[in-house]
Amino acid sequence: MTDAASAVSSSPAAPGRRKTLLLRIVAGLALAGAAYGAWWGLVARHYQHTDNAYVGGNLVQITPQTSGTVLSILADDTDFVAAGQPLVKLDPADAEVALAQAEADLAQQVRQSRALFANRAASAALLAQRQSELSRAEDDLKRRQAAGGEAVAGEELAHASAAVANARAALSAAKEQLAASAAQTENASPENHPAVARAAARVREAYLALSRATLPAPVAGYVAKRGVQVGQRVQPGAPLMAIVPLNSLWVDANFKESQLAGMRIGQPVTLHADIYGGSVTYHGKVAGLGAGTGGVFSLLPAQNATGNWIKVVQRVPVRITLDPKELSEHPLRVGLSMLAEVDQHDQSGPALATAPRQAPAQSTTAFAGADQAAQARIARIIADNLGKDRS
Repeated sequence: MTDAASAVSSSPAAPGRRKTLLLRIVAGLALAGAAYGAWWGLVARHYQHTDNAYVGGNLVQITPQTSGTVLSILADDTDFVAAGQPLVKLDPADAEVALAQAEADLAQQVRQSRALFANRAASAALLAQRQSELSRAEDDLKRRQAAGGEAVAGEELAHASAAVANARAALSAAKEQLAASAAQTENASPENHPAVARAAARVREAYLALSRATLPAPVAGYVAKRGVQVGQRVQPGAPLMAIVPLNSLWVDANFKESQLAGMRIGQPVTLHADIYGGSVTYHGKVAGLGAGTGGVFSLLPAQNATGNWIKVVQRVPVRITLDPKELSEHPLRVGLSMLAEVDQHDQSGPALATAPRQAPAQSTTAFAGADQAAQARIARIIADNLGKDRS
């Protein structure tokens, strides 16, 4: 009797407790929704992330500039090479013969140039001699004419007149000879005569061809895709191997077109590589946005004007630079997958680049020494064949 009375008395309170519990659940959900909305409006909407991102880098192709037979290969896949380090050596025999011929021709041209200037000096001296002879002949003729017909025979007077005519003809020939010599040497010297310059250019060409029998590494990096073999006959432009400089990598993140409205150059980016997981965080910056979607630049672009058109969300590549210090501490490889998150709070940067690049994107000095050595070799050959008296 007591238990039944207790159950009856407690049953009206049960709906009230359920109602209170439901109200609390609804209030909690509403509070959570409001908190999420505030968080999204203040924080989350300023971040755009994608897992369609991959490490990019320069693939520096090693290609010969001259044809030849491969004698030795000095680097293999996965090897680290320094800038300027020899990678492949070709047979230099043909280039050495061509260089010897070019150097001999240069020496001969320098000596011939010296002969031209010597002939010009001789022509000038001959002209002075012919002028002196003409003056003497004219003086002889004047003396005979002044002496009168009785003191000088007519035949002697005729001989004097003929001597003057001959002296004038010889003077005219000497002038033409000097003009011809001057035309070959005008505004020039033995060391910079056009014939010498042409021969020097051939020496330079032959020396560069010889130096190109050894292929150096344009940049420091790691060897990849070695396909050349010893004894192989290679032609100019044939790919032999590639050098990948892993200290200058970047990330190409492909964001959806709906994510690009607030994307600006210079915005900070947080990245994670699948190779390290979440334990390593990279910090980068947006370097620029692609000029078109990936589909536009594909080998077979989509033909959206066809009747069977289906709308597909497009993606635009965004170039992200990496911190060199973080990259050296945790090296990456070209093609690795990345997770990228862009902080779009700062909207002060431009959406597209507004000025041309001031510095080269990539450069090398590995090939500069050959031309300097060629010029030094040319100068030595010219100096050796000019003689002691360069006047």
